[in-house]
Amino acid sequence: MSQFIFKMPDLGEGTVDAEIVAWHTKPGDTVSEDQVIVEVMTDKAAVEVPAPVSGKVVSINGAAGDKIAVGAPLIVFELNGAGAGAAAAVEAPAKAAESPAVPKPAPAPAPARAPATPAATLAQSAAPVRQGRVMASPANRRRAHEAGIDLATVAGSGPGGRIVRSDLESAASAPRSAPAARLDAGPETTEIKVIGLRRLIAERMSEAKRNIPHFAYVEECDVTELEALRLHLNNSRPKDAGSLSLLPFVVVALTRVLESFPQCNVLYDAARGVLVRHRAAHVGIATQTPDGLKVPVIRNAQNLSLWETGAEIRRLAERARSNKATRDELTGSTITVTSLGKLGGIASTPIINAPEVAIIGLNKAVERPVVHQGAVAIRRIMNLSSSFDHRFVDGYDAAAMIQALKELLEHPAMIFIPKA
Repeated sequence: MSQFIFKMPDLGEGTVDAEIVAWHTKPGDTVSEDQVIVEVMTDKAAVEVPAPVSGKVVSINGAAGDKIAVGAPLIVFELNGAGAGAAAAVEAPAKAAESPAVPKPAPAPAPARAPATPAATLAQSAAPVRQGRVMASPANRRRAHEAGIDLATVAGSGPGGRIVRSDLESAASAPRSAPAARLDAGPETTEIKVIGLRRLIAERMSEAKRNIPHFAYVEECDVTELEALRLHLNNSRPKDAGSLSLLPFVVVALTRVLESFPQCNVLYDAARGVLVRHRAAHVGIATQTPDGLKVPVIRNAQNLSLWETGAEIRRLAERARSNKATRDELTGSTITVTSLGKLGGIASTPIINAPEVAIIGLNKAVERPVVHQGAVAIRRIMNLSSSFDHRFVDGYDAAAMIQALKELLEHPAMIFIPKA
């Protein structure tokens, strides 16, 4: 028997360390070559790191939330004769300052959640135990661990018997053979370590709020005609064609407005002290997911039709929520639109998605009595709550841009008429 020390690999793009998000093995486990052993996160992306060899885990370095430097010991394996030969093949390029393994990028990270519940454990107690290798993604393995579900007791409905998320939900909600025991009084407080995506969100929001002199501009917008058009278009399409929300209209209108206000379609390169103005509108759509806020990007939104924009918003939102969005789909926006839908409130002060200089916020649309054409009428009103970087966008330009956007939304036919 011999031991092999696997060090934190170089994950590229100037990475000097990586944060451990979740271990998928522990001391005493036997792992196979290429089996995912740990999920880590850099400032750029989440990465699933596979085992470079087969063997028994002797020890691991670091817990969830800890940062491990590139080249520092990550995990120690005990090898048999065959494993020792494989380790030697891996170790040779490592000594030449190359990465000993090629990590597999994960589209989006997932933070740690609450510990397993007794109810979930009882729900699976009577389930049959499956023999052989369990097929499940690292994210679903983590969900099962957090819910106290033994994957060997879960029947997979995916390709080749692979366990998917719905299988875990069914296992957690399965009827129990015995009533759950009465829970003892728990601690008054629970400490939750801020790691993974939640840590990254916290750092970026803090940095943006600290470094960017935000100023907010809120304007009332009458979307009665826009809502009538939206309903008419949805009713005229097949039910399986996908319906339009207000968001695609706003995105299409925004791309038209940015033609006249290019100073708001800008990224600030602080390191060089340069504003990078973009001709194309790469619109980020702030999307709430089970793992936190993500911003998938509609690239070249100015080239898409209304229906294409709606379809792209739905596609990107689904990929973000299911952790399937690629890194390219989650980066590169030049301006962001954020909306909480029915929870949108009356007004908000969204934080700019640095290095952008503007973010457009949509509040909920509600019917209110207002003065319309000299008489009190019931109209559908929605506020636009937006924030701008006052270093590069003057108050006048910000107000003029929102007024131009309001004009298009209040008279939606203008969105689709070419400029003279």
